[in-house]
Amino acid sequence: MQITIRNAEKEDMPKVLELIEELAVFEKEPHAVEVSVGDLEAAGFGAKPMFRCFVAEVDTKIVGMALVYFRFSTWKGRVLHLEDLIVTNAMRGKGIGERLYAAVLEYGHSLGCKRVQWEVLGWNEGAIKFYERSGASVLRDWHVVHMDEQGLTHFLKTQ
Repeated sequence: MQITIRNAEKEDMPKVLELIEELAVFEKEPHAVEVSVGDLEAAGFGAKPMFRCFVAEVDTKIVGMALVYFRFSTWKGRVLHLEDLIVTNAMRGKGIGERLYAAVLEYGHSLGCKRVQWEVLGWNEGAIKFYERSGASVLRDWHVVHMDEQGLTHFLKTQ
């Protein structure tokens, strides 16, 4: 099996969206994806790309992806954030996710990032164990905080 990791191209965004939707199902949020192919194309391939995406191919078929972007830490400086990493269910357990993960870490390191960070669901013990084996720290005392569009609107109306 020939696994190739490469930078995603604009033409890959329909397949990337399929993978994002598959991830949403895996994470028990099947109806949460609102982004479109057009959104991905505009945000990732315009004059100032907001993200970089890596895709994994097996026999020229895209079977996985990792999407990253830069953040700034007031403690560390430039940080690479891994938003999502997904391999199709049929191709899991074949080392593809590990190859995507390595590509992300190599990318961050090559650009002098002080840290690569991401979130993992507490119930995803397989991923947590993999990350810990790789040397990553899982910060179990931290909580991810989100405010959705409805919450933003409500908050701003009350100000």
